[in-house]
Amino acid sequence: MAKKILKIGHRGAMGHEPENTIRSFKKAIELNVDAIELDVYVCKTGELVVIHDDKVDRTTNGVGYTQDKTFAQLRQLDAGKGELIPTLEEVLDFVDKRVMVNIELKGRNTAIATYQVIDKYIKKHAWSALDFMVSSFDHHELNKFKQLAPQIPIGALLDGIPLSYSDCAVQLNAQSINLSVDFINQDFVNHAHNNGLKVYVYTVNDYDDIAEMEKLNIDGIFCNFPERLQ
Repeated sequence: MAKKILKIGHRGAMGHEPENTIRSFKKAIELNVDAIELDVYVCKTGELVVIHDDKVDRTTNGVGYTQDKTFAQLRQLDAGKGELIPTLEEVLDFVDKRVMVNIELKGRNTAIATYQVIDKYIKKHAWSALDFMVSSFDHHELNKFKQLAPQIPIGALLDGIPLSYSDCAVQLNAQSINLSVDFINQDFVNHAHNNGLKVYVYTVNDYDDIAEMEKLNIDGIFCNFPERLQ
């Protein structure tokens, strides 16, 4: 029997709907994902908002740095098809434990803010630690989060293969190492698995690439078109 590969909707189902919006997460769940992936920044007034870029220019009708704007200013923007930039709490309320949520720490001070939200949802809304995954390219911020919430699985994001392969993820006490499809190879996957790590690959949209990932025996795929992972 073929190994089950975790189906992760990248920023929801951004191949179909505006990324990192409730509309996108709704579509991903409709397409039977196991998890959704999203990105967070702390805005000027302290709210944890779900947006990928350090500036709002690409994904909204606004301009300027995400962290320099108040929540009220961010809420005036159109994030695509009339969607608003959501808070992490709004996304968790919508998901309501139906799928896992992979939160990528993007901006400064996101570790503490993300920990506070997750802690609230575990204590007050009956979420489990295993309903969450937290990842980041910023391994210092990721380490800060792990110190606060050792029970929450974390994933070390990489955009290339280090000389030491997956050792950085072991050092972080991570559960997974998340690597770009552009760099993944069998030696890396084997090294990670030998270290007890899962290997998740981003962003895999092409059918041929998806088939290649399956041959490498990876554990999860981030995809903009989740229906391609059926």
